[in-house]
Amino acid sequence: MFVKTTPSAGRQVTIYFEDQPLEVEEGISVAAAVLGPSHGWTRTTHGGHKRGPYCQMGVCFECLMTINGVPNQQACLVPVAEGMRVNRQNGVPDFGKEGCNHA
Repeated sequence: MFVKTTPSAGRQVTIYFEDQPLEVEEGISVAAAVLGPSHGWTRTTHGGHKRGPYCQMGVCFECLMTINGVPNQQACLVPVAEGMRVNRQNGVPDFGKEGCNHA
């Protein structure tokens, strides 16, 4: 799955990462937006190991995050939007939950 984003000409939007406001460029992916502030990790495994965006194209599932209350979102495929709420995902993903990007 490919997500086409339109260049924003530098327009900034505010998202909330772990309840902290973060000014980011409109049109970039959530994974790209949080990569620096997340210190490289966006989720943990069931064993507590930190994982972060790897492929940046929706193949590896290492960037799963909870976005606007919906778990298991591939952050590399979701463009940022004003007011978006983004949280790290902890533990084992549940691909059976509603809102999953893949079936």
